[in-house]
Amino acid sequence: MSTPVKAIGIREFRENIAGYADSDTPMAITRHGMTLGYYIPVKRSPTEADKLALQEATQRLHTLLEEQGIDPEDLISDFKALRKQHKRG
Repeated sequence: MSTPVKAIGIREFRENIAGYADSDTPMAITRHGMTLGYYIPVKRSPTEADKLALQEATQRLHTLLEEQGIDPEDLISDFKALRKQHKRG
């Protein structure tokens, strides 16, 4: 069973972070409808099943990137360049 991810604006997240820290719900943090990142609460030590699930998700991500011909380092560089450009206005 998977936990649904709740989308939340960055301002609301920032204003209510103390409350969200006690939540069990993973959140996609957004700005202007674009996902900036994810908040995944951790209240306990991860189990071996949790670690295995994370390793499998990581492998699936790498496989998807490879299938699309995307180099992870290029993706990171592009993200940094776009972020820098966005900050400049």
